[in-house]
Amino acid sequence: MIVGGDPKHRGVVATASYEARAYGVHSAMPSARAAHLCPDAIWTRGSFERYREVSKEVMSILEDVTPLVEPVSIDEAYLDVTPGRYSDEHPVRVAEDIRSRIAKLGITASVGLGTSKTVAKIASDHMKPDALTIVWPSEEASFLAPLPVSRMSGIGPQTARRLTRHGVRTLGDLAGLDPESATAVLGPDGPKWTRRATGVDERPVGGRSQAKSVSNERTFLNDLRTPEQVNRELERLASRVTERLTAKGLSGRTVTLKLRFSDFTTRTVRHTLPAPTDDARVVAACARELLSSAWTPGVGLRLLGVGVSGFADRAIQLDLLAPPSQHEPSRAREKLVAGVEAVRRRFGPDALRFGSDLSGCDEEDEA
Repeated sequence: MIVGGDPKHRGVVATASYEARAYGVHSAMPSARAAHLCPDAIWTRGSFERYREVSKEVMSILEDVTPLVEPVSIDEAYLDVTPGRYSDEHPVRVAEDIRSRIAKLGITASVGLGTSKTVAKIASDHMKPDALTIVWPSEEASFLAPLPVSRMSGIGPQTARRLTRHGVRTLGDLAGLDPESATAVLGPDGPKWTRRATGVDERPVGGRSQAKSVSNERTFLNDLRTPEQVNRELERLASRVTERLTAKGLSGRTVTLKLRFSDFTTRTVRHTLPAPTDDARVVAACARELLSSAWTPGVGLRLLGVGVSGFADRAIQLDLLAPPSQHEPSRAREKLVAGVEAVRRRFGPDALRFGSDLSGCDEEDEA
């Protein structure tokens, strides 16, 4: 089974069953490529409302076990179940209880139990699906040593290739690097990665962390080629992003524009505003300015994305009528945005919309 967009209309794979993965299908792959690799797959679209609903139920189970729950995605979290800290139960018993309670929701859970975040994360992926992997104290280094470096969270494909060029293929190899060699290969954080490769990771389990960015992107059935098409989509994306910012009580200074061209090359550009904002018009104006430096009309765009980061405690609205380089706080704009969001909260997100939001879209992926 493959969950994702239509293979005939530039869809993207969200996830795939283990049977489909055996054919080479993976997340973020173009659906057309996945259909070629696995022609007999059963396709279905995602149900994000259902995902959020089940995620909320799972997180409620976790928070019933310990107050120290650190979600890292919709379906993953770290828990502190240190014996005697919040429960008298043995951590293994706690892990088994969590899996049993989640199973009653009709889904499975893979749990990793270890003495640090690094070990627990790698253990949770070790025997998927539906497994409990325990790494006992003092066994961390021997458990990690034979695993490829790519199994460690934070080491992406590019870093893994760089390590391989230096003869570092396993976590045991990484753990064996001296501080000077680790720094030469991985930069100033090199020694940190060598310690984690032995299981030493002193990061505590924190509570719910604030999002670092809010973004939204869309893949289109047909390439966008005209400024009118692109600007209309930028305004719609900016509106979606700022709706989510307002709902979270956030505002940000840095606007990021993501473009994917017809040949699948991707470019990302960003600009930092003089003051934080959650105003869709300000974000859209900044995105248009970024667009002028990164795209030539006529060149096909298959994907656009807009994001905001660099959050502040409260939004300071910027003057819509001023040039982007001369934005100043505007009390009138602040009142306008607050009024729009109040209407949307009471009557729904579609109760009040900008004219640019009313044209149809082809396909949407939310980040």
